[in-house]
Amino acid sequence: MVTEKHAIKVRDISVEVVRKDIKNLHLGVYPPNGRVRVATPRRLNDEAVRLAVISRLGWIRRQQKEFDQQVRQSRREMVTGESHYYQGRRYLLDVVEHDGLASVRIANNTRLELRIRPGASRDVREAVLLRWYRRRLREQIQPLLSKWEPKVGVEVAEVRIKKMKTCWGTCTSEARRIWLNLELIKKPVNCLEYILVHEMVHLLERHHDDRFRNLMNRLMPQWQLYREVLNSAPLGYEQWRY
Repeated sequence: MVTEKHAIKVRDISVEVVRKDIKNLHLGVYPPNGRVRVATPRRLNDEAVRLAVISRLGWIRRQQKEFDQQVRQSRREMVTGESHYYQGRRYLLDVVEHDGLASVRIANNTRLELRIRPGASRDVREAVLLRWYRRRLREQIQPLLSKWEPKVGVEVAEVRIKKMKTCWGTCTSEARRIWLNLELIKKPVNCLEYILVHEMVHLLERHHDDRFRNLMNRLMPQWQLYREVLNSAPLGYEQWRY
């Protein structure tokens, strides 16, 4: 699918316009600074896009304001006493230097104990913690797939994990592949479940239209609550929004 991209100015807002072979116009506000993007059918000109943006200016500004006000962590330095999150809970990092293999474990339900070789750099420490996060997230995925595939009525070919800067999850309908943001391991478990179901429903319906919302309402009546919990939780050093 060939797409055309350019930018227009609406009031004081820069808007990225993407024209492609779709039926309806879709407007979104994205991190890190409330970037506005409009995906539009080729038949609509810039003036139609401009009018659509103007009609949603109040909503756009509210979304941008939420980005500005949302709590976010500073860059983690990977030192003892620092706050880190796992499954929606806050833990204090405890860095223990030793000559054995690097590892991470939860200690006393309050600490994340990172065992690392003496002199390991900040980046090496972070890499060990990220590997542990990835393993923990992977362990949670298969039981959730087994639970939700028969309910949604789809079979997921593959779920992959990666760090993403603009979304919590995404999917490829043709390959039936779902990508999940590694940051989800830091959020409450029901938020992970919501994102997985969200992407599974997208295998049936690509757009956030009435059919998509009706499916979500039937399958997971509290999905909007989970979305709010997810988007109000402390953000990492980089921002994500869904």
